[in-house]
Amino acid sequence: MRTKDNNRSIELLAPAKNEESGRAAINHGADAVYIGAPKFGARLAAGNTLSDIAKLIEYAHRYWAKVYITLNTILYDDELDEARALIQSISDAGADALIIQDAGILELDLPPIPLFASTQMHNYSLEKIQFLEKVGFQRVILARELSLKQVREIRANTSIDLEFFIHGALCVSFSGQCYLSQAAQGRSANRGMCAQPCRLPYTLLDASGHILDQHKYLLSLKDLNLSEVLRDLIDCGVSSFKIEGRLKDKNYVKNVTAFYRQRIDEIIGQGGTHVKASSGNTVVSFQPDPAKTFNRGFTEHFIRRRSRDILSPDTPKSTGTVVGKVNKVGRSFFLLDASEKLHNGDGICFFNAQQELQGTNINKAEGDKIFPADMNGLDIGTVLYRNFDHAFAKELQTDSTNRFIPVMMRFEEGDNGFVLHLEDEDGVQARVSLDSPKNPAKNAQQADETIRRQLTKLGDTIFVCEELIVLWTQPYFLPVSLCNELRRRGIRMLEEERLKLYPRSLAQIQSNNIPYPVQRLDYSANVANKKAEDFYRRHGVEHIERAFELQEWTRGKTAMTMKHCLRFQYNLCTGKNVSNAEPLFLQDGRNRYRLEFDCQACQMKVILE
Repeated sequence: MRTKDNNRSIELLAPAKNEESGRAAINHGADAVYIGAPKFGARLAAGNTLSDIAKLIEYAHRYWAKVYITLNTILYDDELDEARALIQSISDAGADALIIQDAGILELDLPPIPLFASTQMHNYSLEKIQFLEKVGFQRVILARELSLKQVREIRANTSIDLEFFIHGALCVSFSGQCYLSQAAQGRSANRGMCAQPCRLPYTLLDASGHILDQHKYLLSLKDLNLSEVLRDLIDCGVSSFKIEGRLKDKNYVKNVTAFYRQRIDEIIGQGGTHVKASSGNTVVSFQPDPAKTFNRGFTEHFIRRRSRDILSPDTPKSTGTVVGKVNKVGRSFFLLDASEKLHNGDGICFFNAQQELQGTNINKAEGDKIFPADMNGLDIGTVLYRNFDHAFAKELQTDSTNRFIPVMMRFEEGDNGFVLHLEDEDGVQARVSLDSPKNPAKNAQQADETIRRQLTKLGDTIFVCEELIVLWTQPYFLPVSLCNELRRRGIRMLEEERLKLYPRSLAQIQSNNIPYPVQRLDYSANVANKKAEDFYRRHGVEHIERAFELQEWTRGKTAMTMKHCLRFQYNLCTGKNVSNAEPLFLQDGRNRYRLEFDCQACQMKVILE
């Protein structure tokens, strides 16, 4: 049986838009899922009822998988009582942790539920993370912009649990530090209402007003994919590997979760002290491939080095994968020089002569002869992308993936009949007995086969029999109905024991006066309520500016801070020896923003004009 003693658990953490997606994530190998609370989550459209959350928690705990609840917006004073009551209900439902952004929550009368510091808290510096550990957070969700070197330094100087994003959409700004949506449309990203202005086209101008580029998606990043860096992140001390996507559909969750489950299992299987953070093995019925579900192209972001591959300047939409070029155009069809075949129902896209992304569906495919729903824009030489794989989507829709917990069984004689012992991979045990006459079997081989077949018939349960030992002085005849009764009672008791013994962690915040790393906080600290102000003052902060959302005058303020740099992107970088490079400007038709550059820190800021 598996043991976690002296081993380091590696957690695959998947998103759950709702209970159904959460179950899919668990079935496809997630060790934990994160799901939005009914209110106050950073994805307003991904809230869930307490009833659905409770159902997901019970389902996950059968596999000793965890459920974390996101309550990671900033809160206003009149919302604190409701938030506290909601946290109590979440804790009562059995949630394993609460992911928060607002420091005011630490000043509330909380149940003993572990708190995770959301990436919205801007967990970038070692000093900030050390502070969060000292005030009682159990885990820090690290900023996506960190490099392996920085993660390694954080691990060397802290003992707090470290979580890192490994896949999915990227915010161009440091998380929790983006105010462009609030400034442009009155929709606060820190309140779960981001309008995604980073996915809009912009014109880039220099300080003299000359156009450097126009109608490009200059703030729209590709999607993160760190599948080739997992071993490095494990070696750096990360223990939880997070997939982004609480607004993504169930098929996305299935595919991406199964993909990373296989990659992490490969690493664990290479030996060492690493083990899975939950129970059971996933048997996937399809070949996972993240390129076949929504993506804007992939990047490793800043994990190894700064590069120009992070931007998706031509479109913020999913392009999928290149399948070939058009080499002949007919009236209702085209011929495709393809690296792989297209099929009926596939979705394709391409850039037309104006470099605009167009898309259509395939009505019929006869080898390389393709009949699309719309021929408009398709010319000889056009590069085609498949952004919807109909056959793969159908596989995901009907997939029969299952997750099973290995069980050892021992069937033996009892004083008044027979006894079945069960023990799963976590050492959880159950014992059931059956009073029954001991009638010697007329056909010994058949009796043995019947016992083994019926006791190991676990297909409709979460278990799979790894080994069955039959111990008796001689073969006995046991009717199939009694075998089935013994198995059902044993499995039911084992499931109940698993839930009873579920290793739920509890943690109570103990107030202290550990000094905050700085004594002055501007609006980027996101202090929106009196409790948050009390928290920082107790930790030695003397000056606290109100949150951006509460500011009456925002002109001249920084709306975004990011490591993505357009000077670098356009080969205009002047190097770290320059304190501040000449500004550039972004224009979107209605608004104009000044770009300032902190070259020594390799950061770019978007300033409101």
